[in-house]
Amino acid sequence: MSCGKRGEYSLELVFLSANENKLAEVKAILESETIHVLAHALKIDEIQSDSMEKIVKDKVKKAYAQLKRPLFVEQTGLLISDFGNLPGGLTQIFWDALQADEFCEYFHGKGEVRAETVLGYCDGKRIYLFSGSVKGIIVPEPRGDRSFQWDCVFQPEREKQTFAEMPPEKKNKISMRRKALDQFHQFLEQQYV
Repeated sequence: MSCGKRGEYSLELVFLSANENKLAEVKAILESETIHVLAHALKIDEIQSDSMEKIVKDKVKKAYAQLKRPLFVEQTGLLISDFGNLPGGLTQIFWDALQADEFCEYFHGKGEVRAETVLGYCDGKRIYLFSGSVKGIIVPEPRGDRSFQWDCVFQPEREKQTFAEMPPEKKNKISMRRKALDQFHQFLEQQYV
């Protein structure tokens, strides 16, 4: 078994991220009686691309080359239709430059917005990709806790709250990260459990 079998029914999976908020969501969604997530904060020099798939493939290859064990990584971003689906894989760069108020100022009312997560898993032989997306809008002004990047500016379709305003349990039921992790969980159950 290439997943790092911990006990008779458990898999230990390494998740490469230094972001405590992402780690908390991944653990809340993915961990179960059969799966245990281990965090690893290895710094990877990421390529810059508007393609989240390219970023994830590159990041998971580099991480596997250094750690030499099965692991998964993820990239989450916003795709705004009126901007050619940018910022996409460059969302963090846009966010760092603009922050919440200016992000809303520039992107509110600018077409369809999708929040997307691309997750990459490498078992040493292959790279597997899983993705999830949620449609929504950029709100006119940030709402809720600003500590988790753009959660305070993105309001999912058919919801009255931004991700930042939602209790974690609600966000974790409907988020793009949830959708990608559900696909990953199904894959793990079929392959390893």
